[in-house]
Amino acid sequence: MKLILLFSHKLTDEQIREAENELKVEEFIYLPQELQYIWSNIPPEGELPIYIIDKFKRFIIDNAKQGDYILIQGDFGATNHMVQWAKEKGFVPIYATSKREYKSITNEDGSITNVHIFRHINFRRY
Repeated sequence: MKLILLFSHKLTDEQIREAENELKVEEFIYLPQELQYIWSNIPPEGELPIYIIDKFKRFIIDNAKQGDYILIQGDFGATNHMVQWAKEKGFVPIYATSKREYKSITNEDGSITNVHIFRHINFRRY
């Protein structure tokens, strides 16, 4: 089983363990650098550029088979488009959930430091 990583981050050790143990993933496939840059910088202006999104579809078709997982997170429109496409093609689109903790720390000089802590909880199917 493969996991194609269509998102803007690297997996944490905890996410890797869960994917291996719970999803039975044997191979993790990151986007090549050029595609990673594009996915992380989908233009916010105008309509969703489908000609750009098609590059990710080709990459997935070339690197996965039906039933493989695709972790899809990013620009809302691009994510929604890819989730629907992945389902139509027989892939299993998933996303990572996290618990968010917030701490506000008052420093000695009176300034405030805000800390946001994100902890991976699990993967969910779309």
